[in-house]
Amino acid sequence: MADFYGYRQEEFTFAGRKAILVFPKEACKTSKWLLKTEYFGAFPNGELAFLERGYHLAYLENRNRWGLDEDQHDKAEFAKYLRANYGLSETCVPVGMSCGGLHGVDLAALHPEMVSVLYIDAPVINLLSCGGGLGKAQLTAEMRQEMLDALGLTMSEMIAYRKHPLDRLPALIENRIPVVMVYGDSDTVVPYEENGAYLEKAYKEAGIPLLVIGKPGCDHHPHGLEDPAPIVEFVEKYARE
Repeated sequence: MADFYGYRQEEFTFAGRKAILVFPKEACKTSKWLLKTEYFGAFPNGELAFLERGYHLAYLENRNRWGLDEDQHDKAEFAKYLRANYGLSETCVPVGMSCGGLHGVDLAALHPEMVSVLYIDAPVINLLSCGGGLGKAQLTAEMRQEMLDALGLTMSEMIAYRKHPLDRLPALIENRIPVVMVYGDSDTVVPYEENGAYLEKAYKEAGIPLLVIGKPGCDHHPHGLEDPAPIVEFVEKYARE
C-alpha cells in the first residue's frame, strides 16, 4: 500500500488508466472528496489541508493534459465507481492547476451534477494563449505542437475551435458553480489577463460566488498558498454533498 504524506494511498486501474484514492485518518473521515484533475502530487499543500479535515483525494489519469471531453466523461464514471465502492459523496471538489484548471472547467461544464465547488490555480482558460502562444504566454514550439497533436488540430483549425474552457463558462454560470481561483500576477506561462481574468469578469457580472486570490510577483510556479485556509474556508462555505 502506497503512502501520500502519511496518508494511506490506494492505486488501481479504472477505464484502462491509473487511478488513485488517498484516505483521510479514520478519526476525521467524511464522505467528502477532492478530485485532482492533473499533475497528481504537485503542490499538495491545499490537498493536505483538506485531508486533515476528513476529505478523500482522488485522481484518474488523463489521456493528455489538453482537455478531451472523453476524459471528463470518464471522470463522471469514476465518480460513480467511488460512490458505489467507497461511499463517497455525490459531488466533489475538482482541484485543477494550470492545464488541470482547464480539465476542472471542462468537467464542471459537462458534468455539473458531480461538481460542488471548483478550485483552480493559474488555470488555462484560453488555449490560444496557452498553449497556442498567440498572446503574452512564453511557450516553446514543442508545447504548441503537443497541444495541437493532443487535440488533433492544426493551428488554423485552432482559431475556429469552440471547446476552449472560455467557451464552457456559460455552462458554469448557468449551474452557478462556486469557484475559488488562485493566480500569480507575473505568470509568463498562463498570463492571467488572457485566461483567468475572463472567468473572473463573467462570474462577477453574473453574481456567482467567487474568491480570487492574486499572488504579487508570482510567476506560474509555485501553485497554491502557503496558508490554504482561505481556500478551505470558501469550499466549506459553499460545498454541497
